Amino acid sequence: MGSSHHDLIVFPKAPRKEAGFQLGKVQAGLEPSDWKPFDEVGAGARELRISDAKGIFRVMYVAKFEEAVYVLHCFQKKTQATSKQDKDIAAARYRAVAIARKGKR
Repeated sequence: MGSSHHDLIVFPKAPRKEAGFQLGKVQAGLEPSDWKPFDEVGAGARELRISDAKGIFRVMYVAKFEEAVYVLHCFQKKTQATSKQDKDIAAARYRAVAIARKGKR
């Protein structure tokens, strides 16, 4: 959703590969290695947590829909708490998914 793909491909190589591997597990119906629920973005939203020597990276996604895993937002964390801006971006994209899905019914 939005710029998530671009944001993910500009991650450094190791975190980008790890994010891809973990999202592949999610697509296969498996649990990723390090995640937490992030329902304040939307019901069923989750956050992949990736730590690397180059920093801390997050991938917010929702996988509760049959047709796809929707990547809502990808970013490098700079502080302990997730910023309001990052939460707002993910929440807006979650709403866009919900609206698009309603239109396809």
